[in-house]
Amino acid sequence: MERHININDFDYPLPDERIAKFPLENRSDSKLLIYRNGSIAERHFCDLAEELPAGSLLVFNNTKVIRARVIMHKPSGARIEVFCLEPHQPADYERAFAVKGECEWSCIVGNLKKWKEGFVQIDFDYEGSACQLRAEIKERGEREHIVRFEWDVDLTFGQLLEYLGRIPIPPYLNRESEDIDLTRYQTVYSKFEGSVAAPTAGLHFTTDMIGAMRDKGFSFDEVTLHVGAGTFLPVKSENAAQHPMHTEHFEVRLSTLENLLSHIGDVTAVGTTSVRTLESLPVLGWRVRQGGEPDADRVIGQWESYDIPYDYTGRDVLEDLIGYMKRNGLQRLKASTQIMITPLGFKFRIVSRIITNFHQPKSTLLLLVSAYLNGDWRRMYDYALANDFRFLSYGDSSLLICD
Repeated sequence: MERHININDFDYPLPDERIAKFPLENRSDSKLLIYRNGSIAERHFCDLAEELPAGSLLVFNNTKVIRARVIMHKPSGARIEVFCLEPHQPADYERAFAVKGECEWSCIVGNLKKWKEGFVQIDFDYEGSACQLRAEIKERGEREHIVRFEWDVDLTFGQLLEYLGRIPIPPYLNRESEDIDLTRYQTVYSKFEGSVAAPTAGLHFTTDMIGAMRDKGFSFDEVTLHVGAGTFLPVKSENAAQHPMHTEHFEVRLSTLENLLSHIGDVTAVGTTSVRTLESLPVLGWRVRQGGEPDADRVIGQWESYDIPYDYTGRDVLEDLIGYMKRNGLQRLKASTQIMITPLGFKFRIVSRIITNFHQPKSTLLLLVSAYLNGDWRRMYDYALANDFRFLSYGDSSLLICD
């Protein structure tokens, strides 16, 4: 079936001064736009608990942003920036950050024309010893390249990035990363290293706010989706349905699926990355129902969710996955997704409500918001622009409710 989405229908004027270049001093002081079944109001993020049903479940993405930008130099002195996107060898995230001595990553390379061959390097001091990190391109691609790293200090690659790397703040901030970004471009509940962009809806939460919500009876759970640089890729095709979605890796636990099942119909996804994870589960569940197992090594296709029968419910999804995991003694499930959530008839089976920031014009994330709001995104964005809301990663937030 040929699909068509005119990306120009998802454009809006975003003056540069409306893009928040830095975070507010206090995370939860940001403004909160509330879209509730067509009505629009505003509060502050710290008032969130008063806008959600008592006892409801909020789902965080607990990924941690890595210091993925590494500045290296050719022996000639030429500056080369290596932006680590995802591990290649070893490919598993946990092993990739724990390995010592050498590894390979898929990377974007800045000033590539100056790096035709040979090594680039960083010479640095660690605990009084002279050390070196070297890199060479093993395989060239159109946008991404396989880069081999080797180093002579007793550190894991994760520790090395923490020591030498820089936080990869979004390109639209048009500035270099600063000390404030080390803590503020990271959620307070981040745990597992792997993202090159923050799940920004979660940046508004503080530990005190989460604790106060727990005291009021709210439940919290976590999934892990490692956010890739593809989240910033512009839609270049006039027909957005022809935009190739990037792959992102995620993980869910059996206990989380059971928690979701007990709260089905009352699940608030914190951020579009949590939405993408939760709404990828129906594909895995449907594979189980059709073939007995989720085939989790096969990437969830861009349009695969649209082919699932409409009467396959969120409860069905979770029961099928929980049953599969219990039969096979699994406590967690890893998979990869290219899911594209658009207004072309996407059915939300797991997510009831969404907390999300304000997204770039003509972006796939704006398509996701439109899909949830049944096309009514423009009125919400017009309100935000007219009422001094701050946009994008360090900007204000919104709570979307369509009962």
